[in-house]
Amino acid sequence: MSGPSVAVVDLRGIVGRVDRVVWVLVAIYASLLLLDATAAGRIALGTADSLIGIAPYLLVAIAISAYAKASSADNLIADVFQGRAVTMIAIAALFGALSPFCSCGVIPLIAALLAMGVPLGAVIAFWIASPLMDPTMFFVTASVLGLEFAVAKTIAAIALGAMAGYATLAMTSRGYFADAVRPGIGDGGCAGSRARVRKPVVWRFWNDGTRRATFVGAAGTVVQFLAKWMALAFTLQHVMITYVPREAIEAALGGQNVLAVPVAVLVGIPAYLNGYAALGLVSGLSEAGMAPGAAMAFLLAGGVTSIPAAVGVWALARPPVFVWFAFLAFTGALAGGWMFQAWAG
Repeated sequence: MSGPSVAVVDLRGIVGRVDRVVWVLVAIYASLLLLDATAAGRIALGTADSLIGIAPYLLVAIAISAYAKASSADNLIADVFQGRAVTMIAIAALFGALSPFCSCGVIPLIAALLAMGVPLGAVIAFWIASPLMDPTMFFVTASVLGLEFAVAKTIAAIALGAMAGYATLAMTSRGYFADAVRPGIGDGGCAGSRARVRKPVVWRFWNDGTRRATFVGAAGTVVQFLAKWMALAFTLQHVMITYVPREAIEAALGGQNVLAVPVAVLVGIPAYLNGYAALGLVSGLSEAGMAPGAAMAFLLAGGVTSIPAAVGVWALARPPVFVWFAFLAFTGALAGGWMFQAWAG
């Protein structure tokens, strides 16, 4: 006679299905509970309070992102990369800073543009601007760091993209970067398909059942994405406020240090986790005395040259283009940080 059946729990399967960001949050709070339980409670409450305060902004951002997906408005990218190179670069920088994209990211789209022979200057303009700002990021930035900062970062993203594009145009017109793409770069990916195939935009998408379902699905995806990253962002912010001495932040990144902006650029490259998590980190640093220009430089440098972004550039472009891209991002972040510091005082 066989014994009773025993349900076996596949722990490895459960672990594999849990998002890495969630595991990071679990690790942070587990460590806090072990080392400083009182602070863990304060940090958790502060994070929850921050999430509640930002909720109205998140709802607007989610609605905009889901609307762009359901209406196919994000497919308007096909119109950007047409016409004269000078005009194309300006439009590419503007569009890159203002447009939302699907979760598969911008890398497949860049691969498609390069494979299609789009001028490198326009591709670089889009590539520099696109990670720095989009409608969702704008509303979240405004809620965390203020509307003034969000507007300034949007202007910086467009300006950096345009300047990088025109600098690249000047270089290519002199014969540099004639062979920019690595062998075998294709045009796959869901974002890449938008550059190849123009789909009709349906502004009143709610009359179409399929598009309504797309809206709900896209909204759910964005909710999950923002919820986990903003929870991490505010956790990092409150950890920073709790444990990092204000004096150390003011000495390294305060307005009295003439090297604050360069230091922020150098720190931003390896420390940048994600655009949303970085907002919480910068918010905490700013409360501890980080200069406005250093905060701007950190976000600009990290957004374009973070380790994941750098890997994507390296995978698509030949080494000279990779070095050029890094140089443009580094100098652009420095310029943006110094200009914002001078403007903000």
